[in-house]
Amino acid sequence: MDLSKILSIAGKNGLFKVVSQAKNAVIVESLVDGKRFPAFGNEKISSLEEISVFTTGDDISLKDVFKAFHTSLEGKPAIDSKSDNASLKNFFLEMVPDFDQERVYVSDIKKMISWYNMLLEHNLLDFTEEHPKEEPAANEPESSEVEQ
Repeated sequence: MDLSKILSIAGKNGLFKVVSQAKNAVIVESLVDGKRFPAFGNEKISSLEEISVFTTGDDISLKDVFKAFHTSLEGKPAIDSKSDNASLKNFFLEMVPDFDQERVYVSDIKKMISWYNMLLEHNLLDFTEEHPKEEPAANEPESSEVEQ
């Protein structure tokens, strides 16, 4: 799954897919309504690939959080991101038991759940790992002994 082409833009709802590159902007398409528009460098743009979640140990990538959601929920949508705060925290605690409860706010949990559901709805979640195909070893010429 390549989350590097999925963006979050501060001040705009939803997620955006990179469509093209312009001279001084990135052309994005909203996953919510399909509208395309330029996103300029002065906007706070974050690729989902770059986002990580605070835990009590090492931070984990958003991709790993989504993978935990997908595995636990067996590919089904997560709870509604508009649920009450206690339900959201309990759900996230089940999915990511070691998340840092002081630094990960309910608003962050809401975003992650809504993003997961949106990506799932648009079939943009693919957790199959691509392994490079191993090329067969080149046939080495067989050594033959010359009889004398």
